[in-house]
Amino acid sequence: MHDTTALLVELGSVILGLGLIGRFAGRIGLSPIPLYLLAGLAFGEGGLLPLGASEEFTAVGAEIGVILLLLLLGLEYSASELVTSLKTQYPSGAVDFVLNATPGAVAALLLGWGPVGAVALAGVTWISSSGVIAKVLTDLGRLGNRETPVILGVLVIEDLSMAVYLPLLTAMLAGVGLAGGSIALLIALGTVGFVLYLALRHGRLISRAVSSDNPEMLLLVVLGLTVLVAGVAQELQVSAAVGAFLVGIALSGEVAEGARKLLTPLRDLFAAVFFVFFGLSTNPAEIPPVLLPAALLAVVTVLTKIATGWYAARRAGIGSRGRWRAGGTLVARGEFSIVIAGLAVATEPRIGPIATAYVLILVIVGPLTARWTQPVVAKIQAWRGRDGGAGKGSGTAKSSSAGKDVGTARSGSTGKDGGEVPAARPAPTAQEELAPDRL
Repeated sequence: MHDTTALLVELGSVILGLGLIGRFAGRIGLSPIPLYLLAGLAFGEGGLLPLGASEEFTAVGAEIGVILLLLLLGLEYSASELVTSLKTQYPSGAVDFVLNATPGAVAALLLGWGPVGAVALAGVTWISSSGVIAKVLTDLGRLGNRETPVILGVLVIEDLSMAVYLPLLTAMLAGVGLAGGSIALLIALGTVGFVLYLALRHGRLISRAVSSDNPEMLLLVVLGLTVLVAGVAQELQVSAAVGAFLVGIALSGEVAEGARKLLTPLRDLFAAVFFVFFGLSTNPAEIPPVLLPAALLAVVTVLTKIATGWYAARRAGIGSRGRWRAGGTLVARGEFSIVIAGLAVATEPRIGPIATAYVLILVIVGPLTARWTQPVVAKIQAWRGRDGGAGKGSGTAKSSSAGKDVGTARSGSTGKDGGEVPAARPAPTAQEELAPDRL
């Protein structure tokens, strides 16, 4: 078969298969990410039917997928929102880092991976999946809940922290010394600070320069600018992903909204290719030996993420139910964990299998903890209250305390795209969470 023909056949089969997988995942209420990873494992080295002709194209597509994931994430936030989140949520961000990066670092050192492996695995266990969590919040109808801004604030700090973490990891992976790593970190911090300054002071001018009434022109300009900045950032050892994220932050208003609508289908396509490519680069035979450490690491970091969300919500004055919902929602890991493992796998190949198994576990468990953590805790507390006698802890919540968990969005408040934020609706009770129509 001609090389081009083989390439087209393989690509067509892969994309069609991803479409069918995505539809199946939607039918069963599961994120498609674990299925994409499994597809990559099935068709990669050591899989059922290895792909050869499309390997190079898939690698390039995976790079574009990472860039588009971070661009769309940046488009969700404005520079002012990032600054506000940093001012109000930085203690929660610090707790998040300590509780969730430490287990990964300790596990890597116990496995004998050394400092570089420890830093890489710490990042894998630290960062929650913004994409999976955003979808879970939408599916559960919790976008108006009072704890949701707290969850988003923690995610924003994690995403912004990547602008520092990824250049540092890249320098360590490249074997750059302390001086070189410090220079890379200073360049990264300077770049982030400069972009935030431009976005805060001159965001409207940047958006006006990029803006176009023609969707085709807007798509080409935004996509071209993003890929160009990502390439320059990569050259400066800042990370292409961070460069794309900063472009998204710099754009605002109608430009951000229009670009989001145009680029979302491309993001979904190339992000799927990225997850498949990561699976292709991992030998399935290497996963069973690491399932036990991956599962133990998953159990530990499920608990630490729940603790993180509980603490962050408590700082915001949210009641008990909202705290447990926040903690359970933050559990899912996904795209950033795979991005970090993908960067590190060339230097520390052993991180690939354990990261794949770890993400597979938590991308499945994450939506479940988001839905069931608060109801399960409520059941346990009610049982303990009954066991303690006299209905202690099992009574119904007073209306005043219930208000702590509900909260309402300010009328007339606006999001990044200038649209009005919908008013919050009451948070579901434990019984409503368990009701069949919410499952």
